[in-house]
Amino acid sequence: MPSTLSISHLTKTYASGLQALKNVSLEVQRGEIFALLGPNGAGKTTLINIVCGIVRPTSGQVVANGHDIARDYRAARTLIGLVPQELTTDMFETVGATVRYSRELFGREPNAAYLEKLLRDLALWDRRRDLIMTLSGGMKRRVMIAKALSHEPQILFLDEPTAGVDVELRRDMWTLVRGLRERGVTIILTTHYIEEAEEMADRIGVIRNGELILVEDKRTLMLKLGTRQLTLHLLEPMTEVPATLRGWSLTLAAGGTELQYHFNNSSGEPVGIPALLRRISELGIGFKDLDTSQSSLEEIFVGLVNARPDAAAAGTAAAVTGAAS
Repeated sequence: MPSTLSISHLTKTYASGLQALKNVSLEVQRGEIFALLGPNGAGKTTLINIVCGIVRPTSGQVVANGHDIARDYRAARTLIGLVPQELTTDMFETVGATVRYSRELFGREPNAAYLEKLLRDLALWDRRRDLIMTLSGGMKRRVMIAKALSHEPQILFLDEPTAGVDVELRRDMWTLVRGLRERGVTIILTTHYIEEAEEMADRIGVIRNGELILVEDKRTLMLKLGTRQLTLHLLEPMTEVPATLRGWSLTLAAGGTELQYHFNNSSGEPVGIPALLRRISELGIGFKDLDTSQSSLEEIFVGLVNARPDAAAAGTAAAVTGAAS
């Protein structure tokens, strides 16, 4: 199945000498929600701006639904919508007029029914005659989203779309994004809110210092790199872990009233737990309850971006494999 968005060996070096992107390759499928994560300055916005035709790459190729963005710019750009980080729109125009104008800029025929539904979905219909300058920050963000969707793009970039907005807009955005995916729209999301990626994304990409260090299915990523914790709530507190239990990765917590066992997800169902529980029973250690927890995507992400460059090299191979799959 051909990719909706194909990025091959993309590099960008600015006049200052800053190398913002280093040989980035990525394939994104139709109807996929792809989350691109990385710290500030990692290259996320540069990558988006190149795909959207705002910045020229130093080398490499980008193809949007079969159209090369350099050789067939107009056709490629018509397929793409962008919600940028910055609020850039005419503050002296009305909401309805600016959204209609955005559609016209892409040469699309008028479609009042589509634009009405779009404004209603974003809770903007009742504000369609209001000047943008009179809106709150959150409502202005909604207008930016409406502008990006006005020409019915097949690929939508959301560059920190909910930064600094309220919880209600964030939830509305999630609902809207799910609806777009159901219609086959491909969505690339960058966000500082890790829970957004965990909630919405099909695949996760991590970029650091201009390099795409990992691309992986979200569930697979959490299985491979996540850790789990089994906590036993003891009937009697312990002062130290018994020597006969030192074969397991055990720690004491909560003043010795909790015995914690940490294990990796990569091997699937951990074979060490049944043996551990049997051994605890043999030692006469009583517990009143037990529970398990799993590391979050945020913990995995922090571990990846803080890893040493040589330690991340292994992740690069996974990125190549994930991008080609």
